[in-house]
Amino acid sequence: MISEIVQELAELTAQNKKGVEALYEAETDLARAESDLDKAEAGAFISGSGSVAERQAHAKIAAADLRFERDLAKAKVNRIRQKLRVIESALMAQATMSKLLQAEMKL
Repeated sequence: MISEIVQELAELTAQNKKGVEALYEAETDLARAESDLDKAEAGAFISGSGSVAERQAHAKIAAADLRFERDLAKAKVNRIRQKLRVIESALMAQATMSKLLQAEMKL
């Protein structure tokens, strides 16, 4: 039983390390997507004509695909963060089980 807990802790720790790297990459992708969206909206707004409201509407339409890509990048970051929380909870649970088993063995 102890060896199983130790193995599970090692696997969870490895997953957590991979998750941290994946989170960094996803956050980098999100920053790029937000930058691309900002540039596209600003460019479309500046090159547009009409009232401010009309130019804003045209800029939003012109950048709709980039906004969608940004939203997908946000969803990816959020999913990775949630997975990391689940892994951290599992790590705590396994550590608790390990401590309980150690205490039981001492009895």
